[in-house]
Amino acid sequence: MLKRIKKMFDGATSPAHLKGNDLEQAAAALLVEAAIMDGTFDDDERTVVLNLLEERFNLGGIEADQLLSDAEEAIAKSNELYTLTRTIKDNFDHDQRIELIEMLWEVAYADGVLHDYEANLIRRLAGLLYVSDRDSGEARKRILAKIDAK
Repeated sequence: MLKRIKKMFDGATSPAHLKGNDLEQAAAALLVEAAIMDGTFDDDERTVVLNLLEERFNLGGIEADQLLSDAEEAIAKSNELYTLTRTIKDNFDHDQRIELIEMLWEVAYADGVLHDYEANLIRRLAGLLYVSDRDSGEARKRILAKIDAK
């Protein structure tokens, strides 16, 4: 047991050593968490999440479906966000973290209604990702403008 604890602290399992796939799964899991925060994960939200995964990570449809499925499973098995946000914070630069917050806002607005739980989650995630309220608010405005343009 002491060997496992020591291994955790010697950096061998540090998020900084993650492969791109792990980063994709962490980001996808946060998107799924935002989608289910209002109690439903409807087709509109699922479509938005899939499109965002395909665009952001240059995935094909089958790969995005698998990533979404893996993310749903990870969220179902976990009750904490710290590990996911730590993975993102340690491996994404500031602009990439803002882009993720923008993606989260897009998922939150996918069903046409921003639920209080969704807004609260994104505010918490922004803090954990070291994205300022101002940057998060600007990301939200960009998404609202994008929605209005449709």
